[in-house]
Amino acid sequence: MKTAVVTGASSGIGKEISKRLLSLGYKVIGISRSITKDDFENKNFTPFQTDLSNEAATLSTCEYLKKEDVFMLINCAGFGRFEPHEELSLKTITEMMFVNLTAPILLTNTLLRDLKKNDGYLININSIEAIRASKFAALYSATKAGLKAFGDALFEETRKTGLSVTNINPDMTESSFYDDLRFETSSKEDEKLLASDIADAVEHILNMRKGAVVSDYTLRSLKFGITKKKL
Repeated sequence: MKTAVVTGASSGIGKEISKRLLSLGYKVIGISRSITKDDFENKNFTPFQTDLSNEAATLSTCEYLKKEDVFMLINCAGFGRFEPHEELSLKTITEMMFVNLTAPILLTNTLLRDLKKNDGYLININSIEAIRASKFAALYSATKAGLKAFGDALFEETRKTGLSVTNINPDMTESSFYDDLRFETSSKEDEKLLASDIADAVEHILNMRKGAVVSDYTLRSLKFGITKKKL
């Protein structure tokens, strides 16, 4: 049974991807700060609690994963704050840089030999903000554009191996990502993405002929919609 590592697996896109991989017959190691075995009723799911905004915790996670034979890494954990840049705290800046960019780079470094040996998959769940410029998103866009650039470069670096590298860039997706923000996805079905749409993209990537790679996968809602929360 092939092993997949999914970060941010306790909710939203990461949880939906983990459920999909389990249904496809993968063993899944789900990484999150609060994840437990009870989050998934599946014997092939292994929870691993850690804080990917913390350097020591992330390095400890890397040491743990060295013991596994990993076929797929999906870097999904991340968060955003959308304010004028000068109003962001230094703590928010350092934690977002670490969760969204540094931790995925460290995890990839740890698992890359396995991924190449197993002709596996590296999938980065980025954001539409990785490929456009939006006000109040300078920091978040920088982290996601950085992760996309990292994936793009690794695709070129590893093309003599059987590793497939894909960046997925979703538009606004209904999830807990917006719980602490001043806005959220629209309530209209054609003005938002669902976490299952991203899981569909992952399944599509895995079902493709191994000789072909979708290196950049952007998903948009059919129409644009956003809802501002009442303060």
